[in-house]
Amino acid sequence: MNDALGDPQSVLVLGGTSEIALATVRALPRNRLKRVVLAGRPSPARDAAIAALTSAGIQGVSAIDFEAKNTTEHAVLINQVFDAGDIDIVLLAFGVLGSQDEGEANPDLAVEVATTNYTGAVSVGLRVAARLKGQGHGSLVVFSSVAGDRARRSNFIYGSTKAGLDAFAQGLGDALHGSGANVLVVRPGMVRTKMTTGMPEAPMTTDPEVVANIVVAGLRKGKNTVYAPGPLRFVMTALKTLPRPVFRRLPQ
Repeated sequence: MNDALGDPQSVLVLGGTSEIALATVRALPRNRLKRVVLAGRPSPARDAAIAALTSAGIQGVSAIDFEAKNTTEHAVLINQVFDAGDIDIVLLAFGVLGSQDEGEANPDLAVEVATTNYTGAVSVGLRVAARLKGQGHGSLVVFSSVAGDRARRSNFIYGSTKAGLDAFAQGLGDALHGSGANVLVVRPGMVRTKMTTGMPEAPMTTDPEVVANIVVAGLRKGKNTVYAPGPLRFVMTALKTLPRPVFRRLPQ
């Protein structure tokens, strides 16, 4: 339950090693946090994330095993976390980029990307929403991407999964309207993380901390959708209106 000042006290991170999600946890009023659950695969990276948050003065950091593709296990996991106490913020932050070329050559690889990024998100998203609605408060933050605004030739497999996730999250937010719970959809551009290491930087490339501050500000203002950085909203609006033959000629 949010404290008397309206600050969150508990956070569940689905995708517990996500650099953007961890930056978001650090951007919250850390002296108010009493419980942070990092859901992800057991790994040195997850252990390091627990140690880093704890060293930053955040209380009650723990981990729970989670695999996005194992949808049959999601109900037990979500219920286990919520049964131990209300959750104020859930960060849905898992996903894989995959290789466009490899996915086209081997559709099974494309299916793996879709299963993680979309099917896994639908599975946990619906279960989280039901628990947030039941407790009468809380925010589900869904990390989408501008790649879903209009899929490009160079990454339409990944982009299509984000487009599906984005539409799902918007509908889920509408379904929760009036319940006390809400959904915030976050549409970052390119972010400097391990996922993008070695890739050429796109215009308006930013850092996890910048995205995190935008997310926290969006939560405080009760927004439904934010772009990170903010000016990307206008860029993507323009790109979505371009005729398809013109769009195809742009650098992909």
